[in-house]
Amino acid sequence: MSGYLVDIQNERLSFFTPAGEVKALNDVSLQVREGEVLGIVGESGSGKSVTAYSLMGLTAYPGRLIGGTLDFNGHRINDMSEKEMRRMRGNEVAIIFQDPMTSLNPVYTIGNQICEVILLHTNKTRKEARERAKELLTLVGINEPEKRLKQYPHELSGGMRQRVMIAIALACEPKLLIADEPTTALDVTIQAQILELMMDLKQKFGMAIIMITHDLGVVASMCDRIAVMYAGKVVEYGTADDIFYRPAHEYTRGLLRSIPRLDEKDHTRLVPIEGTPVDMLNPPAGCPFASRCDRCMRICLREMPEYTDLDEVHYSACWLLQKEAFDSAQPVKDGE
Repeated sequence: MSGYLVDIQNERLSFFTPAGEVKALNDVSLQVREGEVLGIVGESGSGKSVTAYSLMGLTAYPGRLIGGTLDFNGHRINDMSEKEMRRMRGNEVAIIFQDPMTSLNPVYTIGNQICEVILLHTNKTRKEARERAKELLTLVGINEPEKRLKQYPHELSGGMRQRVMIAIALACEPKLLIADEPTTALDVTIQAQILELMMDLKQKFGMAIIMITHDLGVVASMCDRIAVMYAGKVVEYGTADDIFYRPAHEYTRGLLRSIPRLDEKDHTRLVPIEGTPVDMLNPPAGCPFASRCDRCMRICLREMPEYTDLDEVHYSACWLLQKEAFDSAQPVKDGE
C-alpha cells in the first residue's frame, strides 16, 4: 500500500447500457494525503461524482469497474465485499450530497436520522446517541439543538438542512469527507458559511476532504490540490496556485475565463467554452477536448497525449505542452 490515504491508480469504469458502453472514467489516477483537501472540478458529465462514488462502492447499476486499483486507508476497494463496504462507510469515509432536501428522509425527524447513523456504527445507547446528536448539531452551528432534533427536514432552511447533512457525515469522525457539490442548492452567503464550516471542522478533526464542484471559484481558497476532469479523464492536476496562476491545459484556461473577476478594473466580457461535451458512447481517439479547442492540431484529433510534468506536482495532458517542450529544446552540437 502507498503512503496516501486515497490512492486511485488507472481507474477505468463503464456503464453498460442498452445503447452501448459508456466509458465514464478512462485511466483516472488521484491521490489524497491525510488532512489534505483535493478539489475535483469539471463540467457535468466529466466523471467527478463517479470517481468519488466508486471509492465508496456506490457505483450505480449498470456501472462496473473494469480496470485499475482503488486503495483507501489500507483497504483495497476492488476486493471488498458489500458487508465490508457498509462497515467502512460512515466510520472511515462519509459523503455530503448536493441537495440536502432529497438526501434527508422527509418522514423522519432530524433526531431520528442522526441517531440512526450513530447507533449503526457505534456501541452507544439510544440516550447516548441522542446526546451525541445534540453535540453534533451544536458543532455545525445549529441553534436550539434540542428543538431541531424534534423537527422534520421541511421545517428547516436549505442552509440548516445542509448543516444537518454535515452533522450526519461527521457522526463517527471519518478520515475522509466527500463533498459532492455541497453548495449548489444554496445562495451565495450561505455557500460561504458552509465552506467556512467545513474548513473549521477539517482543522478540528484532521480529516481529508474531496470537494467535487463545477465552480473553480468554490475551491479557490480551500483546496491544497486541484484535479481538472474532462470526459472521464484528469486533464490537469496541480496545486491551487498552479491551476489558478499557471494553467496549462486549454480546458482549464477556458474554465478560468468563464469566471467573473472582482479585481478587473474594466468591464470584461466572460468567454464561454464553445461547442458541446463529448459523446461518451463514442469517445474520440485523440484528446477529448480537441473539438472545442481553439488551438487544436491534427495530432490532437488522432492520439491522446501523455502527461507532461510541469513541476513536482503539476502535470497536464496536452499536445501543445509537448510541442512547446520540443521547440524549446537546445540543439545538440557535433561531438556531444
